[in-house]
Amino acid sequence: MFLEERVKLFVGLGKVLSKLSKEQRTELALSARNQNSWFTEESVDFALQGIQSFLEQSSLEKWVSSYDLSHTRAKRVGVIAAGNIPLVGFHDMLSVLIAGHHLLIKPSSQDTFLVTYIIAELVKLDPRVDAYISVVERLNDAEAYIATGSDNTARYFKHYFKDKPNVIRANRTSLAVITGKETQTELEALGEDVFRYYGLGCRNVSKILVPKGYELPQLLDAFAGYAAVGDHHKYRNNYDYNKSIYLVNREPHLDNEFLLVRESEELVSPISVLYYQYYESHAELERYLQAHESKIQCVVGQEYIPFGQAQLPSLEDYADGVDTMAFLSRLE
Repeated sequence: MFLEERVKLFVGLGKVLSKLSKEQRTELALSARNQNSWFTEESVDFALQGIQSFLEQSSLEKWVSSYDLSHTRAKRVGVIAAGNIPLVGFHDMLSVLIAGHHLLIKPSSQDTFLVTYIIAELVKLDPRVDAYISVVERLNDAEAYIATGSDNTARYFKHYFKDKPNVIRANRTSLAVITGKETQTELEALGEDVFRYYGLGCRNVSKILVPKGYELPQLLDAFAGYAAVGDHHKYRNNYDYNKSIYLVNREPHLDNEFLLVRESEELVSPISVLYYQYYESHAELERYLQAHESKIQCVVGQEYIPFGQAQLPSLEDYADGVDTMAFLSRLE
């Protein structure tokens, strides 16, 4: 398939997704939730809308125009996908196929249904695609690898795949920078970055950096509109557990009945907990962000990604800052 045909294929997929009825989206979400109870209808629908935004023809053409794919020699590229949020591995799937390679994908056991659904829709649009995609349990036949996992599994991947070209991603999280000059609307939008997907994604804000003396209760008040996250049984279990630990240990914290806010120097907070840390100057803030750059996926704030936009990456927003398409275009 020529590059133009591959672009056309994914534009077609975007149109298919855009035409799904409410009933079809609900059915997809129910099937996905049977496999992973974190995958609510709202979460699946939001993920599908995000994919649709990738698949506009102008966006795809602009994206691929940055790379020389004319001399790409097709390789068998193994993708080990994560399963923390719905279709989190889609960008890797898209990249491998658009670049003209053969996709060997090992879906997460937590997100197999949606991955196979997307593949089936691609094959319906162009049966030739079937020869370019293999869903596999083992990746022994791959000639290059893209793998996402925890810090521990990433170390294993780096050792196991060390003799072949690879992109290995480990744990990352996202932060928000508060200056004290935010509007109520901006603080409310920050809740989207904190609570979307129940905080399970690497682009979810798990910690906020606030100026010394900042009044934190105003932030909790701004989050009031997200109380429905506490209705999810798994989220509620996490909230109850963490709250009981803090109470038993008499650890200072704030609580609005669905979110616990606690001061900590750690980057990654547990589900239902938002960490905060004070800074005293802009220079100190920048030093902190630079020192932790390797563990930060994105930063939200007035001078960074706008509040509420962390979960709306573009095609060019590569995970861990590693340009996957550049990697794929250089495979020989």
